[in-house]
Amino acid sequence: MEIREYLKSYTVKDNRIASLSYFGTFAVFFTALWAAVTLVEAGYWWASVPFVVLITFGLARLYVVQHDCGHHSLFRTKWHNDLAGYVLSPFTFAPYRAMQYNHNMHHAYLGNLEHRETTEIHTMTLREWQQATRAERLQYRLYRNPFILLPLGGLFTYFIAYRWPRNAARVGAAGIVAHNLMLLAWLWVLYLLAGWIGLAVLAIGAVIASVIGVFMVFLQHNFEGTYWDRKPELDFRKATLQGSSCLDLGHWWDIGTGNIAYHDIHHFMPTIPCYRLRQAHHGMPAELAARQRRIKWPEALGSFRLKLWDEENQRLVPFPRDSRGQAASAT
Repeated sequence: MEIREYLKSYTVKDNRIASLSYFGTFAVFFTALWAAVTLVEAGYWWASVPFVVLITFGLARLYVVQHDCGHHSLFRTKWHNDLAGYVLSPFTFAPYRAMQYNHNMHHAYLGNLEHRETTEIHTMTLREWQQATRAERLQYRLYRNPFILLPLGGLFTYFIAYRWPRNAARVGAAGIVAHNLMLLAWLWVLYLLAGWIGLAVLAIGAVIASVIGVFMVFLQHNFEGTYWDRKPELDFRKATLQGSSCLDLGHWWDIGTGNIAYHDIHHFMPTIPCYRLRQAHHGMPAELAARQRRIKWPEALGSFRLKLWDEENQRLVPFPRDSRGQAASAT
């Protein structure tokens, strides 16, 4: 059986499941926010920690749901997905059309070394590193340092860049302005209801959620065994199934992140709703499952040591150790 044939049955959208995922995530998020604020106001800040965790993953999951709306894969109809995506925007800090446009470009140029500007995490080739100046190398080293990439990348992407993204003119400047006004209105309502404590609790959850977002985005395409190439040799099947990861980080992690860890399946067939991705992966026949490689926590964390794409050997490698810029692991 071919994987495309197998996955087609999982592209069926169910408005009941989609609504449960959509409104259920909102319900958990708002309930956790109310509980955390109430406990902090009562002086039991330590008891609010589990609810802040729920807020964090609630926000991460809302972004994944919005991402599905952008693919028109959550609900059955296009207008239903678009409406749901717009409503989610102030809570995810991401203007819907800008997010949708950026992500569609990412899908269109996945694995293409000539269009790395469409990827969320920039990857330099080994040859580019060898030709780079000291300043360029230092800048890239800092950029790829996980202690900088994750927190600062999350803060910049979700709270700064999305306020006026580079594609604002292309997706509609009026929509970006409207989104920012909706975001301000949401924060103002929260302030009126819960004061500075409410804003502080939301901010903590949102910042951690942004770090999780960048963490997931990094691991989706930066891991040992990934795939990049240039046209005409670029292979769509390899770019999707080999160049995108399947992360096995646990069932609760899948619930909290909307199953987006099964990114290989998502890229190969983005019409599969997020609520069917885990089922699609774990229900694979043995002959198909044998071709898919799962990445668990140790390998996922170890992927952060891989920094450069070695075109000659077709793999990601760490920074070179010698002054000539030869990859330490190249053979």
